[in-house]
Amino acid sequence: MLSPVLLISIAAWASAQGLKMLISAAVYRKFDIAYLTTGGGMPSSHSALVCAAAVSCGMSAGFDSSVFAVAAVVAFVVMYDAAHVRRETGEQAKVLNYILRNWEEFKPENFERDLKELIGHTPLQVAVGAVLGVAVGLLGSWLAFEI
Repeated sequence: MLSPVLLISIAAWASAQGLKMLISAAVYRKFDIAYLTTGGGMPSSHSALVCAAAVSCGMSAGFDSSVFAVAAVVAFVVMYDAAHVRRETGEQAKVLNYILRNWEEFKPENFERDLKELIGHTPLQVAVGAVLGVAVGLLGSWLAFEI
C-alpha cells in the first residue's frame, strides 16, 4: 500500500492541476486539457505538492520531527525555485521567442518550436499553491490518520 503522505501529496498536485485547467478556461475562455499536465500557471502544483507533503509529514510524525524538518526545507527550496529561478527562465524564453520571430536572419521556421514561456510562477501563484497544499495536507491527514 502507498504511504498516506504520498497519496495526500498526489491529491494536492492533482487538485492544483485541475484548478489550473478551470482557471485557464475561465480567464481565457478556452478549455485546454493540456493544463492537466503542464507546469506554470495558477495555482502552483509544485507548491501544493510539497506543502501537502510537509504538512502531512508534520501531522503524522510530529511538527518537531526530523521528517517534517526535511519536508519543510524541501518545500521552501521548491517554492523559491518556482517563484524565482523558473520564472526568470520563462521571462528569458519570452525575449528569445520575440527575437526569433522578428530577426530576419533567424526565421522561426528554422527552429522546431517556440521555447516554453510558462515555466515558473509569480509569488502569488506559489502562495496559492502553498495554501492549497496545506489545506489538502491537513484534510488528507485528518482523514488518513484520524487526528
